[in-house]
Amino acid sequence: MSSPVQTPSPADTTKTEIFVDELYAAIDRPNDLLILDVRNDEEYEMWRIESRFTPETLHLPYFYFLENEQESIAKVPRDREVVVVCAKGGASDYVAEILRGEGIPAVNMAGGMVEWGDLYSIRPVVTRPAYQVYQVDRVARGCVSWIFVSQGRAAIVDPLRFGDRYLDFLKEQDASLQLLLDTHAHADHISSGPELATATGATYYLHPYDAVHPFDMLPARLDYAMLYDGQHLQVGELNIEVIHTPGHTLGQVNFLVTAPDGESFCCTGDNLFIESFGRPDLGGQGERWAPIVFDTLFNVMPQRVPQESWILPGHYASPAEADANGIYTRRLSDLWRENRGLQFHDKEEFVDYVLSHLPHMPPQYVEIKRVNNGLSHPTMDEADELELGKNICALSGS
Repeated sequence: MSSPVQTPSPADTTKTEIFVDELYAAIDRPNDLLILDVRNDEEYEMWRIESRFTPETLHLPYFYFLENEQESIAKVPRDREVVVVCAKGGASDYVAEILRGEGIPAVNMAGGMVEWGDLYSIRPVVTRPAYQVYQVDRVARGCVSWIFVSQGRAAIVDPLRFGDRYLDFLKEQDASLQLLLDTHAHADHISSGPELATATGATYYLHPYDAVHPFDMLPARLDYAMLYDGQHLQVGELNIEVIHTPGHTLGQVNFLVTAPDGESFCCTGDNLFIESFGRPDLGGQGERWAPIVFDTLFNVMPQRVPQESWILPGHYASPAEADANGIYTRRLSDLWRENRGLQFHDKEEFVDYVLSHLPHMPPQYVEIKRVNNGLSHPTMDEADELELGKNICALSGS
């Protein structure tokens, strides 16, 4: 990752741009930056730059500067570095240049929110001689995947769209890819699992219940190995048990990874998050699947997942869910106390709560399901459009 941005003095207006990895490094710690977002209202409300230490953000659409330049400039503080953001980096470059002309230390975020949306951050979770665990965070979308390495072999759980990022990282670790494991057929992001399987010869696994599109009822057109409840897989010294945890989808599974030192890690996908749990309606069956979510959370999980297991979810709603090291994990025993979505004892009350807290379903999710079943093959630009914004896989207000 590039070095954190250095905040220049107000007189230093020579710096003109900052790259997304530099910005992320700067706002992953306490900072005094100002984000000036010049996108339109709709784009701004859909998603914006967030981190564990999100800077103050000022929203002034680009056309404000076109219609009343001086009045707009007067609204921008002069005492700290300003990072100007737009969709692709063009309008923000124009505004940043105007501000520098007024003596304000403003830089353009190169590539705009398109580049921010493609930013991946890889952090070590556990690094021990026998095994290593890494978190892969697609920051803009709140999507998380996990890499397990042992004895030079690797498994990836819920691989995100840009498969080359994983291959580059595994090359650095001198590890070969053995297993590609999707907890379910995702609706919010495109999986690189099938692509990586073709490129490397690793085996791609999916539960067969998720190999049928829930709306089209068409079978998947991709090569995959079937997952089933109680199945055991092995990567080096790591044992991976498959636990069928339906509700978010009928084929949703957890992967319980047990290490030789006794530690265990449960990759829950969209079953259980640090805050809340996965919504049951993305297959169009909310009323029928909500009771299944209850059974999974309150019957299957306590019986099958050790209380001291580290829960590794597939998403987060806010960067505040991370621990001090930026890792999105808690022990299951902690979540029983802290996760508000787990404070239910009555199934009927739980189902009523779920059905009354469902956020809107983006129409793109239906098409993303098609992509992940091999029924559709978007271009790069089309894939960018499908994945625009943060994931909405949890309940609202949970």
